[in-house]
Amino acid sequence: MSEQAVAVRFLTNLLGIYSPSGKEQAIAAFLTSEMKRMGFEVGIDTIGNVIGVAGKGNPVLLLCGHMDTVAGHMPLRFEEGKIYARGAVDAKGPLAAMIMAAVQAIKEPSFNGKVLIASVVEEEATSKGVRHLITEGISADYAIFGEPSGVENVTMGYKGQIQLKIIVKTETGHASTPWFYDNALDKAYELWKQIRSACTYPSMDPQETPFTSITVCLVKMIGGEGNSVIPFEAEMILDVRVPIQFTTTQVYDKMIKIIANYQNANPQVNITPIVLDTVEPFEANKSSPLVHVLSSSIRKVLNKPATLLRKTGTGDMNLLGKAMNLPIVTYGPGDSHLDHTIDEHIDINEYLQAIEVYKETILRLAELHNNKTQMGQTNSQ
Repeated sequence: MSEQAVAVRFLTNLLGIYSPSGKEQAIAAFLTSEMKRMGFEVGIDTIGNVIGVAGKGNPVLLLCGHMDTVAGHMPLRFEEGKIYARGAVDAKGPLAAMIMAAVQAIKEPSFNGKVLIASVVEEEATSKGVRHLITEGISADYAIFGEPSGVENVTMGYKGQIQLKIIVKTETGHASTPWFYDNALDKAYELWKQIRSACTYPSMDPQETPFTSITVCLVKMIGGEGNSVIPFEAEMILDVRVPIQFTTTQVYDKMIKIIANYQNANPQVNITPIVLDTVEPFEANKSSPLVHVLSSSIRKVLNKPATLLRKTGTGDMNLLGKAMNLPIVTYGPGDSHLDHTIDEHIDINEYLQAIEVYKETILRLAELHNNKTQMGQTNSQ
């Protein structure tokens, strides 16, 4: 069987295992078995991440992808050179491509270095997997996160995120006399409109871009206890995206000022903000050797220049990029606009091209690193 056929079969098998966040045990067992057969030293850590190591010496290249998907099973099917399935682009396609590339690279006689594959859990929920890697003190010389950037693109930056819960409480009464009481749902929505108007994109500033703007999305609102009772408690959850020029603390302070102004105008309403989670924004150094090597690998494989992207979402690269001082990027096959959709699919040819790009990058980074080491040793003699 050809390398390409093996790669497609491996991805198909991954996609055939349903693995929503928190239920990655079956896919972890499959990856452990397959990667051992491929020549990796493999183990599963205490929270369920699958860690595979191949090669030896330096440099150490961390290839990190996630095994989990959002919930919602999709029947796997092939159609016109594409594979449709949950996780095809987000992010089993990139994960499979990284593993296949590593297998091929370490077989090259010229390769000298170590590839560390981390298949992590719960990226779609809590980033529990990558947080654990950081806590355990994982180290590498270079890191690539496998997420869909498009095979010709390199993702350099992501916005940060604040998950903010706001609880609004009022007095209550009978729904037949709504003029006597404040309605907690009404008040929560009034507050939301003030927050939204203060963080609207596009704004009047012509210099503002989606990546440099603060945006807020109301993702959940609940309240009310009965059909004849004026709601006395409402809860809303806001997804706040933080641009690179701010910290999450600065943007949270902005939210608090808006809430305080509303509270002052409505002293009879009790408002409690609660931060559920925060992730700082992050942008990689575009002058790093990793970016140059990956970009040149894309040019070699695709015969076109790479495009450097900054995205409005938030990724695991934010967490590891802030925790570790090393060259880092996000790259992988697939269209990220298909993430979490009922039309999620990956182009098989793009998947195979990404394997070649990853492989070329692994080999070139190892060669570059070892050449620099040899030059340093020569100069010190």
